Amino acid sequence: MFRFRLLTAVFAGFVGGAVAVWFLPSVEPVAARQPALPPPPGVIDDRPAKPPTDRFEAAVTRVMPSVVAVEAVKAAPDGKGKPGGDSGSGVLIRLDNYRATFAVTNNHVVSGAKAADICVTLADGRILKPDRVFLDPESDIALLRLTDENLPAAALGDSDKVKAGQWVLAFGSPLGFSQTVSHGIISARDRGQISLGNTIRIKEFLQSDAAINPGSSGGPLSNSAGEVIGINTAIAAGNAATEPQFTGISFSIPINLVKRIGRQLIDKGVVSRGYMGMQMSANMDAKTALRLGLTRLRGALVESVHPGGPAARGGLRAGDVIQKLDGVEIRDENHFINLVGVLPAGSPVRLLLWRNKQPGTVDVTVGDWPGNRR
Repeated sequence: MFRFRLLTAVFAGFVGGAVAVWFLPSVEPVAARQPALPPPPGVIDDRPAKPPTDRFEAAVTRVMPSVVAVEAVKAAPDGKGKPGGDSGSGVLIRLDNYRATFAVTNNHVVSGAKAADICVTLADGRILKPDRVFLDPESDIALLRLTDENLPAAALGDSDKVKAGQWVLAFGSPLGFSQTVSHGIISARDRGQISLGNTIRIKEFLQSDAAINPGSSGGPLSNSAGEVIGINTAIAAGNAATEPQFTGISFSIPINLVKRIGRQLIDKGVVSRGYMGMQMSANMDAKTALRLGLTRLRGALVESVHPGGPAARGGLRAGDVIQKLDGVEIRDENHFINLVGVLPAGSPVRLLLWRNKQPGTVDVTVGDWPGNRR
């Protein structure tokens, strides 16, 4: 059983203490002692290609100056004990039509800390403090506005174009080791079936096998061209007492989501999200699909409908399986939540659903998510 772990590091873990390092025995396999022979003529060479090291070096050179370490001092939860703190990573970016430079990190790294209690340490050693902090707990995104000029902002890529199998680089301060880089590939995209606490509800992560560990939260994930395509956020963790921290399953927020949410936070202070007033089931598996008369594991299962909400007014019921939203096929409950979340309040939508082993449609007017009014 895997647990999903956010990747902040507690200050006390590094002050006056030692970092546990996992050593693996080095054994040279017999095959590695001889040069690999080429395949016989006429045989397809399906050996994996070597990593593009020259491009990696160029990408690291391009991204590393924009990678920052983030430390946040936070009051004790009960207000009586000594202040604590979290440390993580971040990356400097600029958004279109905004003059300021922002350090992007995770909400869970800095939430609960005042702007004056947050330090951003640049690759060149400069220590800056943000003059304003923008937070979105539901996507775990935070933007720290910096007023200094000539800061080295990273180039931003297009995360919608990311495909499984592409090489990626992960940057950050894992376990307090700043300016660290690791590499891997994109293992999957649009991952949402992970539990990260009650506040994070917008989940469409990129999954990779690039090594990230506690302290990596908020650091950038780049493609081999040195363009940031994600923000590292969490890992699937085994038993920390018996296994290394890194398991080869890492999750990053797509940079296009960061751009969209960042603009709304800067312009309005909150993120507008659509709302239907339903609780979606996280237990839609093959057995459930077959019991409901479905032949494909697709769709979002309605667990409950809130009385008086948009879904209730539209006629949705518990047990319905939503298969399409305005013609877009629904993969699972998180895909549905993400699609609804980007819709403006008042938008009319048509849902294709499966009810009592029969197809049907309902029309719903999207409501305004209560969190938009906080």
